[in-house]
Amino acid sequence: MAPTQERNYTPLIVTLSIAINALVAILFFLPEAEGLDHIDWTILPMLNAIFNSFTFVFLLAALFFIKQRNIRMHRNFIFAAFASTTLFLLSYVTYHYATESTAYGGEGALRYVYFFILITHILLAIAIVPLALVTTARGLTNQTAKHRKIARWTMPIWLYVSLTGVVVYLMISPYYA
Repeated sequence: MAPTQERNYTPLIVTLSIAINALVAILFFLPEAEGLDHIDWTILPMLNAIFNSFTFVFLLAALFFIKQRNIRMHRNFIFAAFASTTLFLLSYVTYHYATESTAYGGEGALRYVYFFILITHILLAIAIVPLALVTTARGLTNQTAKHRKIARWTMPIWLYVSLTGVVVYLMISPYYA
């Protein structure tokens, strides 16, 4: 895909950022979906962790390639990270629409660690939606200086969100029904 200077991605970025974050937030206020209990949804949390793992690896590869000044491979791995993040989001929304939330059952210090990781994961996941979209748009429109400036924030946050998604899964997985 050839970069273009003319395209204004701002309306799309704002729309997607609001829609994605609103959809995820709404899921926690909806009652459990009826008529879906005949399907075994228990594989989806593990699948979510796998998608997050792929995102993490793709982002590390993208970081490696940009440090090698290989823009084409960097771009390919960023698009792969977006693809795995999109698959994660679809699986996550499906799971949380079809099932009740799972409560963390750990005790003591581990409980505080879990909730610290979970809360920072959630807050940064909200922030990463517009950050990743703006960073990518700046790259696609050859706004190199602006792209680099925001990418210094976007990359570590996206890496943290994808890694902590896996950690949260590993910590809560013993409590899935």
